[in-house]
Amino acid sequence: MAALLGLSTAASAQTVNVICSVQAEWCGAIATVYARATGVRINMALKGSDEALAQLIAEKDNPKTDVWFGGTGEPHLQAAEQGLTLEYRSPTLAQLHPWAQQQARQSGYKTVGIYSGPLGFGYNPELLARKKLPVPKTWADLLKPQYKGDIQVANPASSGTAYTMIATLVQLMGEDKAFDYLKALHRNVGQYTRSGTGPIKAVARGETAISISFVHDGPGEKMQGFPVETLTPSDGTGAEIGAMSIIKGARNLDAARKFYEWALTPAAQELGAANRQFQLPSNAGARLDARIPVFKKTKFIDCDYARYGASTERQRLIARWEKDVNSLPR
Repeated sequence: MAALLGLSTAASAQTVNVICSVQAEWCGAIATVYARATGVRINMALKGSDEALAQLIAEKDNPKTDVWFGGTGEPHLQAAEQGLTLEYRSPTLAQLHPWAQQQARQSGYKTVGIYSGPLGFGYNPELLARKKLPVPKTWADLLKPQYKGDIQVANPASSGTAYTMIATLVQLMGEDKAFDYLKALHRNVGQYTRSGTGPIKAVARGETAISISFVHDGPGEKMQGFPVETLTPSDGTGAEIGAMSIIKGARNLDAARKFYEWALTPAAQELGAANRQFQLPSNAGARLDARIPVFKKTKFIDCDYARYGASTERQRLIARWEKDVNSLPR
């Protein structure tokens, strides 16, 4: 197998240190499949995007990580901006969707898009029916008084999903109107969770009626038998671009590049759907599971990922949310 993959027979002695910022099942499958295919062992650490970025900053002078896989793209752009990641132009780039190639260009080729998924709403149809509440179809619908206490969204200080919501609304409405909207939404929010997937899990389990979530997080809950549906707002929405980066100063650089190339192949990217994660893979040749959101049916805003992925802009908007929104009573 090693010879077929063009790897040295010494591959079995190699390791690659990966921070994985996707769901645990997907991370585990990556480690298992890659080790079986190549003989290279992955030391896998599971961390959210913001936690991963904080670790890379702390270890800047003595990196212990070779590759950062997954998580929303903005923290990866910040890592590139801060010189924490390495420029690498993959020969696979031409096989990727334009949004993934754009992510690479905007970062100076220090990161690349590996999947994407639209932001939208999750809802529990059984709970809505019991409460005699309609399904929300637009951002404006979420402000209706009848939804008070029945909406969950993550805290943008700890969640890339929630920061994507802020960046989306600012680009959709203009900043001042977006913050007026967030203040009004605050009255209807029952809980701000730490994790971006927390709200849709709460919806699936009947703990809240509605979530603001990435819609690709819904089908996995539904597969477990939970009553949960998703939609994207008809007045427009944004999307996450999950990313991957090689760490500057990586101790196992050759192994890091080989893992990076493998992770961009169709077969590797299809592991997401095989493990109940339904983002759109970045390699245009990947087979698509029927539960992956159909991008052509979604009204997307024209996201400026470079601007809203910059650390100063992200910190400024989160600080404004803390001051103007999260400080308010509910």
